[in-house]
Amino acid sequence: MASLARSGGRKSGSDGVISRISNSSLAKKGKAAASDVSYVTKRLLKSTGKAAWIVATTFIVLGLPLIIEMEREAQFNELELQQNSLLGAPPAQPAFPGPPK
Repeated sequence: MASLARSGGRKSGSDGVISRISNSSLAKKGKAAASDVSYVTKRLLKSTGKAAWIVATTFIVLGLPLIIEMEREAQFNELELQQNSLLGAPPAQPAFPGPPK
């Protein structure tokens, strides 16, 4: 009876089902696999974040000014065509003519 009181109501020497399952080799392998997956996932997310930062800043530094300049050039060409049509000048030939018909 004294041994039951000291061990919390259980017989000494016997483990509960949950503690036996959590101490099994299969559970330890599962915990190790989950830990490895967690580590790889964290590293992958960190690397993906770095790559996204590099792509975004490169686009802002190189791509955005190019897009702005191309739009400005298109507006300039459109304005030039409008002025030429008002002044009666013949329409300009395209810079890259299509295939002959």
